[in-house]
Amino acid sequence: MNKIYVNDSIIGGDRTFVIAEMSGNHNQDKNRAIEIVRAAKYSGADALKIQTYRADTITLDCDGDMFRAQKGSPWEGTTLYKLYGEAYTPWEWHKDIFEEADRQGLVCFSSPFDFTAIDFLEELGCPIYKIASYEITDIPLIRKAAKTKKPVIMSTGLASESDIKLAVDTCRQQGNNDIVLLKCTSAYPAPFGEMNIRMVPDLSERFACVSGLSDHTLGSEVAVASVALGARVVEKHLTLDRKDGGVDSAFSMEPEEFKNMVSCIRNVEAALGTVSYTLTDSQMEGRKYCRSLYVSKDVRKGERVTPDNVKSVRPGGGLEPRFYDTVMGSIFKIDVKKGVPLSWDMTDCSGPGESKGNI
Repeated sequence: MNKIYVNDSIIGGDRTFVIAEMSGNHNQDKNRAIEIVRAAKYSGADALKIQTYRADTITLDCDGDMFRAQKGSPWEGTTLYKLYGEAYTPWEWHKDIFEEADRQGLVCFSSPFDFTAIDFLEELGCPIYKIASYEITDIPLIRKAAKTKKPVIMSTGLASESDIKLAVDTCRQQGNNDIVLLKCTSAYPAPFGEMNIRMVPDLSERFACVSGLSDHTLGSEVAVASVALGARVVEKHLTLDRKDGGVDSAFSMEPEEFKNMVSCIRNVEAALGTVSYTLTDSQMEGRKYCRSLYVSKDVRKGERVTPDNVKSVRPGGGLEPRFYDTVMGSIFKIDVKKGVPLSWDMTDCSGPGESKGNI
C-alpha cells in the first residue's frame, strides 16, 4: 500500500487523513460556505471537500417516480432535480472556497459528477478527485478523473466486489495507482448495524490500496472505531449548526462534535503504537514495584525458609517470585531483619547462577 502525497499532506501514513464534507450545508449562502471552511480548520480536519455539479448535469428535470428522492431518506417527496438545485455548490463560489481553504492550511478538493466538472476543477488545480457511491459504476467518469494523475478517492456504498474491481482497474489502466477506497453505507443517517466497518482493512488488502471510511452515522463512534481497524481516511459531514437546517444537516456534525471526533482519532492513533515486547524506560521503572521475595519476619541463622518468614510482596528488589518454591526449605546462613529483600547469598539454596542477585 503506497502512501499518497498531496501538497504537504500524506494519505495512507500513520496519521489518519480527516475530511470535512461541506456538501449542501452552505444552504445557498456563500458566506456560510466560507464559515464552514473555517470551521473545518477549527475542528482539526486535514481537508475540506465540496461537490461540483449542477442540477442538469446530475439528473433530468422530470417528475416521474424514478426521478424522485429515495423513500425513507430525509429528502423523500421531492424530485431529484429540485433536491440537487437546492444542494449544489454554485460554481462561481469554488475559487473563493479553494482560496479560503488554502489560507486555512486545508487541502480542498471536490466530487465531480460529469466531465465538465472535472474540466472546471482542473482549471482550479483540484488536487484530489472523489467519486461518490452513486457514481462508482460511471467508468467513463472514473477514467477521466484517473487520467489527471491526481489521487482518486472512491466511496463503495453501492458497489459490489466486481464494481470495485472494475473501478480500481480503470484507474490503474490509466497509470494511476493513487487510489483510496472508502467503506460507505449509503443511508442518511446510516444505521450502526449496517456499517460493516470490518471491511475497511479488507478493502486495503483485497485491492492493494489505501482504505478508509465515509461515515453517515450519527456520532463519532464508528469513525473512531474504523481508525482502530486501519482506516487511513475518514470523511464526515460538517455543518455550522444543525438547527439551521439544510439538505444534509440531520446527519452532519457541528464544529465542536467534529473537533471531539478528531481528538479521539488522534488519541486512538497514539494508543495503537507498534508491536513491541521491549520495555520502555517508564515500564522498566515500573518493574521496580513488581512483586518479589522478602523476609517477612526477623530470622536467625540456621532457621529454615518457610511461608511464614518469606513472602511474595510488592515492591521489587528481592528474588523473583518464580524462585519461591526453589528457596522453600533452605537454611538461612545469616540473621536477617524483616523487610529485607531475599537474595541467593542469604541461604544455602543453590539457585541458577545466571539468576542470582536482585532484580
